[in-house]
Amino acid sequence: MIKNMEYAVETFSLTKIFSDWWGRAKVFAVDDLNLQVHCNEVFGLLGPNGSGKTTTLKMLLGLLHPTKGRALILGGDGADSKINSRIGFLPEESYLYRYLNARETLDFYGRLFGLPAKVRKMRIEALLDMVGLMAVANRPVGTFSKGMARRIGLAQALINDPDLLILDEPTTGLDPIGTRQIKDLILKLAERGKTILLCSHLLADVEDVCDRIAILYGGKIQTQGRVRDLLQQTDKRQITADAISDTTIEKIKQLIQEENAECVVTSPMDKLETFFIKTVAAAQQQAQTTSGAVSTTKIGDFLTQQTATEDILDKLVSAPVSQESSTEPPTTEKVIPVESSTSEYGEQLLSKLTGPAEPPESEPFVRDEKVTTQPVESEAPQAEQINKSILDQLTGRQSTQGQDEEQADKSQAGDVGDA
Repeated sequence: MIKNMEYAVETFSLTKIFSDWWGRAKVFAVDDLNLQVHCNEVFGLLGPNGSGKTTTLKMLLGLLHPTKGRALILGGDGADSKINSRIGFLPEESYLYRYLNARETLDFYGRLFGLPAKVRKMRIEALLDMVGLMAVANRPVGTFSKGMARRIGLAQALINDPDLLILDEPTTGLDPIGTRQIKDLILKLAERGKTILLCSHLLADVEDVCDRIAILYGGKIQTQGRVRDLLQQTDKRQITADAISDTTIEKIKQLIQEENAECVVTSPMDKLETFFIKTVAAAQQQAQTTSGAVSTTKIGDFLTQQTATEDILDKLVSAPVSQESSTEPPTTEKVIPVESSTSEYGEQLLSKLTGPAEPPESEPFVRDEKVTTQPVESEAPQAEQINKSILDQLTGRQSTQGQDEEQADKSQAGDVGDA
């Protein structure tokens, strides 16, 4: 399991060399890369275009063979089916079938991972609600905007409940609200034990969510470490206080000048992202309608180290089937036959626990031994008399028709004899 490993991703002198059309000039896309990503951390892989980020991800996933070196992902080879079934990948461009709708797209990827139908249905609904595409779940993904395509791409990367999530430019094409929601989602996934490897050109997003970063240039790591340690200016001090008088500010400046240090007093400013989100949130509180995606950022229960399905199955194994013979009659729940096997009972209960809520029935079934039902034969005599009269009429007509036909045959035979 990933919790027993120190590194989720580890590379040893990983190198990839590309040659030109004639095989002469060589380009070192990745050059002697030694990278370690700890389990349960958010790691940012940064660099300008052509620095080797995407090539590194493809070698980790087994899509490209390295020229030399080795890469370990979740303790094994990324090309191994047992390993890549525990990986969720969101590429830079979302390659989706444009004629499938959102539900069909997630169902397709769930089938690729061999998920049972009941598990797929539960996860699809949870993911659509999480990424804010529940209202457009029946629209073909070919009609989605780029931001909506990134949302459905993120949902397909989470359909298999991965241990390692690799995201390549996850916030590309998203508006500030969607970007903030994706960042909050990444933080929540990290809290639930996921390891996330993130590539992005938006440095502000990386700064908000990543624990550690590495900056690539020319296929080599130029620097790496914790974000706070790399960005902190140790030669300066910052003091934040409430609104104070000008007299107090002058006293503070005099004290600082005695230390032979410079002092600049300004009012703090909010980030434009924060101001934008506050403005939109105020409009949402007024219940103003919008045609865009609305994300709830609710994490599905299955996105944990131990899936909810495994917890339910563990309880079902230890639950005796004889519990259905309890003396207390159920009021609104459906009755499961006692003669059903344990596996059938578990499947029905699992479907009931993980499936969407069913609307209450108009007349719920109540099992009570004291209640006696009226026999069906109570209204039988009148019905039998009606049926008998109709039967007699039909029989009489049929017999009359039979006699007429018999007399006609005899007269015809007599005419033939006379002739």
